[in-house]
Formats: sequence, structure tokens, C-alpha cells
Amino acid sequence: MKQINGGVTAAKGFRAWGVHCGVKSKKADKKDLALILSDQECAAAAVYTMNRVKAAPLYVTMEHLEDGTAWGVAANSGNANACCPMSHEYAEEMARLAARATGRAPAGFVVASTGVIGQTLNIAAIRAGMPAAAAGLTAGPEGSDAAARAIMTTDTVKKELAFSLTLGGKEVTLGAIAKGSGMIHPNMGTMLCFVTTDCAITREMLSEALREVVPRTFNRVTVDGDTSTNDMCLALANGMAGNPLIEWKDEDYSAFLAALEELCRQLARSIAGDGEGASRLITCAVREARSEESAERLAKAVVGSSLVKAAMFGADANWGRVLCAMGYSKAPFRPEYVDISFSSAVGAVAVCRGGMGLDFDEEAARSILSQDEVVIDVHLHEGEHEATCWGCDLTYDYVKINGDYR
Repeated sequence: MKQINGGVTAAKGFRAWGVHCGVKSKKADKKDLALILSDQECAAAAVYTMNRVKAAPLYVTMEHLEDGTAWGVAANSGNANACCPMSHEYAEEMARLAARATGRAPAGFVVASTGVIGQTLNIAAIRAGMPAAAAGLTAGPEGSDAAARAIMTTDTVKKELAFSLTLGGKEVTLGAIAKGSGMIHPNMGTMLCFVTTDCAITREMLSEALREVVPRTFNRVTVDGDTSTNDMCLALANGMAGNPLIEWKDEDYSAFLAALEELCRQLARSIAGDGEGASRLITCAVREARSEESAERLAKAVVGSSLVKAAMFGADANWGRVLCAMGYSKAPFRPEYVDISFSSAVGAVAVCRGGMGLDFDEEAARSILSQDEVVIDVHLHEGEHEATCWGCDLTYDYVKINGDYR
């Protein structure tokens, strides 16, 4: 498996583009409408937010994917099309507009939206912009770049990635674009992630792979404790690589699964690191736990703690906040066995052993916690299981961004 360029258009037969149509902003340099299209019909699988309040595009997408197939994706930023008048009708119209512009059927399109909740979608802007999005569709990396930028809201960097590997003597490619910066505490995936692959795989196996991978990647990210109404992670497989069809969990499935997991893990890390107002990525690894589930619960409690996040922003080695967050996670562990250390690119410092504080160099700790990525290592000494979760620090800018979001 190797990393390659091209993002969501790296796989054979996929084209993409993004344009500015004015969904929310009049700034012509802010793309807000993305289109992804396959040259062949795809096996399709998706997972959605567990928020009880779901945006209309999710319900339309669920209906369109009932047969397990799709041709492409139509997505907008700037408006969530959630909890507002005409939301379902406008989500359906987005699919019709994409179909009309590309010569496909409306039911062949996944629909996604992201942005402000509760405001009526500017469907007229999307109606005007869809022909340009379709006309610009390209298989080159510029297509993925344009689509990735079109789904960004408060993201500061685009998120795209691609890998290739050999299956059955054929080169198979997986690529993706994603967005997510705020309202990230998913129980299924990130705010939006679109994975494309030319792998020949049944929709049942594709769905199985996605549901295996998401809990270990996107489900382990938290930025602010809020689960969005619009979260969706979609995978499309058009089979154009020509590899032997993956129909069961054989060696090829395992290799495909490993590539998909690495793709999603790296995107999950990039989402956590680009949290709204964030200045650093916070990784928490809990090791030697009784079960993977308890390790995940503990790690997520740590990276989700506002007090831990604030301490990381201040480069303050306040390890007591880590132990406190673990204590209210409702996961079983023995506090008197816990060891905690902080590490980064410039070194590591042990701050707690056996649930008790250690003497350590505060200045050295401050230097370690001032790096772009900080790792909180927790050893429980109770078992053989582990889990890693990702978050970010809590800065003044997070409040500024969300105090003036509309």
C-alpha cells in the first residue's frame, strides 16, 4: 500500500468538481457546491449521524441507497438544509439537478449539505450552479481539490487523501475527501466524508468494511462534544480496477480493509487537528486496558474534556484533569494502577505513576506540550487492550468562531 495523489479522483472512473454558486457567501473565491461522478454505477454504502435530529439530505440519501447503488454525490456547504422549510423537497431537488446535469437518474445521487442549521436552503443558487459543476467534472487532481474546497465550512485546510495497493494482480485505488472542524463528536463518522474506489467489491462487503473501520477511526474523534445533524460517511466502489470481485472476507478483503482503515484514520486525525480555533492535535492512547471498549471510552473522555483541552492550549501539564476525566467516563479501571505521561516531537515526561503525581521539570513539560501534536499516554496495567482517540485544544478562537457563526 502506498500513498498517492489525486484524492477522490485518484481511482479509475471518478470525476469531481466544485464551484461557487452563492449558497451563503457572495465571495466568488469560496466554493460551495461539489459534484462527484463515476463513469460506471457503483456499489454504495454509508453510515450516518446518531443524532436524533437528522438533516433532510440524510433521509433522501438513505432512500436512494436502499438498493445499494449510486452514481455520484451532490453536496453543498454554507447551509445544512436541516430543520427548515422545504428541506426535504430541496434535498430531492438537488438530486434532480445533479441528474439533469449529468444524464443520470435522481435516485443515483447521494445528497449532502453542511453549514448553518435552521435556515432555508438557497436552492436557486444551487439550481444556477449545478450545470457549471457538471461541466467542470475532471478526473485530474484539480477535480478533487475543487470538490474538497467546496465542502469546507470553518475548515482551515482541505482534507483529501488516496492510497493504492495490489489485489489479485491489479492495482486498486482508494481516495477520499472530507470536511469537519466544529460540531464534531460523531457516533458514526465525520461531518462529511466521501470515499471512492475502483475496487471490485460487493455492496455487502463494502458496507461491512465501512462499518468495521468507522468505529476505530472517525468515531474516535471529538472536537467539541457536539454531534452534527448532517454527519455522513459514504463509500462508492465502481469495480473498474478489474480485480477479482471481493465477495467474502478473504485475503483481498483484509488488504482492502487495511487500506480503508488507514485512509480513514489519517483523515480523522486531520479533522481533529483542524478543530475550530485549534492550535494543536491532541492524541490520547490508553493501553493495557481490560477491553478495547473501555480503553476507547477512557481515551475519548480525556480528549473530550474541556479542562484537559484548555490545559493543552496553555501547555500546562495538569495531569490531574486527565485522571479526573477518566474517572467520570464510566469505564472500569483501577486509579491506583494508572501511569500517565505527555510526549511530543521534542521528548516525553512522566507525570503520574500508580495514580500519584511525580516530580517533573515544568519547563521541559511546557516545551513538550507546546508542539503541534501532543500525545497523552495512559497505561492501566490491567489487560492487553488499547485504543487511541484524537481531539484538539480549546482556544479563545473557538468561542469567537461559534459566537459569530451565523
